[in-house]
Amino acid sequence: MGAAADFSEIPAFQVHMPGEQQVPFVFNSPHSGRHYPSRFLSMSRLDAATIRRSEDCYVDELFAAAAGVGAPFLTANFPRAYLDVNREPWELDPRMFSEPVPSFANIRSPRVAGGLGTIPKLVGEGYDIYEERLPLAEALSRIEHIYKPYHACLAELLSRTRAIFGYAILVDCHSMPANIRVGDGQGRPDFIVGDRFGSSAAAALSQHAISLLTAQGYRVANNKPYAGGFITEHYGRPAEHLHAVQVEVNRGLYMDERTLQRTDGFNRLAADLAEFVRALTASPDRHLPTMPMAAE
Repeated sequence: MGAAADFSEIPAFQVHMPGEQQVPFVFNSPHSGRHYPSRFLSMSRLDAATIRRSEDCYVDELFAAAAGVGAPFLTANFPRAYLDVNREPWELDPRMFSEPVPSFANIRSPRVAGGLGTIPKLVGEGYDIYEERLPLAEALSRIEHIYKPYHACLAELLSRTRAIFGYAILVDCHSMPANIRVGDGQGRPDFIVGDRFGSSAAAALSQHAISLLTAQGYRVANNKPYAGGFITEHYGRPAEHLHAVQVEVNRGLYMDERTLQRTDGFNRLAADLAEFVRALTASPDRHLPTMPMAAE
């Protein structure tokens, strides 16, 4: 039994494909998965509600308009507490496992130190997921059977998009706790648009996304406190005509974080994000440096 069996009936992830890709965008929701395998739950010390505290609840639904505008949308079904694909493949905490981790594992990253490595140790406000150490084979199974195929799929979507249009833009979709605050007196942001401080996407593209959300009446921050994780950093290579931005949505806009239930704000936010997706994907070359001609 392992990760392959955990997702033998429900796929670990899926791509919502338009009939024909019409825009040079790929959307991705890596943390909204809500299928918690029974085998995983049996390993955990947490109840079924607490273990969901790291989940980007309903983000896949909020950005569902992506396929409608002609963009592929990759969504996870596996939960973030089970496996975090927004990390390097081998960010492992050796204290979690009963055997030594591979010598090439990154055991000293800040994310591992915070309990949020590839195989997370914690959820939410510091709740330990497991009662005892895991066999190392458990981590290897999740990485081999889910992490690597997920990233292979995302890389292929971006490569195919760039081959069609001459460039590709990844929008990595996330949510953040309602109590997040930004310094400099800006208070609580409704959205944070991250581009790794200008290294993962053309600045004009990020500013366009910020302007669109601001025009809808939302408070939008840029890069602080979330500039983008591994996915944004790894796939955002503007010099190679690959741009990546991360969009964080404040959960207080659409859900009750205690009960995980949608609030009355959900439908309005979903409608606003559908309009945002349509506007962002319209004529993106206006907000990028001189782009190559699209492939025939």
